[in-house]
Amino acid sequence: MTELRTPRLLLRYWREADLEPFAAMNADSEVMRYYPAPLTREESDSLATKARAELETSGWGLWAVERDDGSFIGYVGLADRRSTAHVVPAVEVGWRLARENWGRGYATEAARAAVAYGFDEVGLDEIVSFTAVVNLRSRRVMERLGMTHDPGDDFEHPLLPEGHLLRPHVLYRLRRPAG
Repeated sequence: MTELRTPRLLLRYWREADLEPFAAMNADSEVMRYYPAPLTREESDSLATKARAELETSGWGLWAVERDDGSFIGYVGLADRRSTAHVVPAVEVGWRLARENWGRGYATEAARAAVAYGFDEVGLDEIVSFTAVVNLRSRRVMERLGMTHDPGDDFEHPLLPEGHLLRPHVLYRLRRPAG
């Protein structure tokens, strides 16, 4: 099973012990501010189960993230978005961290490791990331990763109703480094 290490973090396979703090994080209205709604415990467990299965079958996906003190803080990783209409085919780098871990550079640090893995080990030519236009925190992480934004790539999220605050989305791209 592939694990990724950074100076302060471990991106690893999901454990049963992750489910409770993951559910608490997914129930936090501030963490889920740029998603349609907080997740129920069942929805949260289902997401973790899917992430675990993807890691088992492909060797990469949404890794559970822990700090160097062993604390679970969320997930970061690569998601195959072949079924997402606007960005097909694409692999997205994404993250979701518990609120008490925001503002420490963890998302950027872990996402850099995931992106490097995607380019160096998986052989991807491009990685994307997208979020609601109003999610400035995630957009800043995308920019720190060196991703670029072309307003012509922006789109309306097809699963959200017309007029929904979160429907307008931005798309950022990062190409494999030359050489």
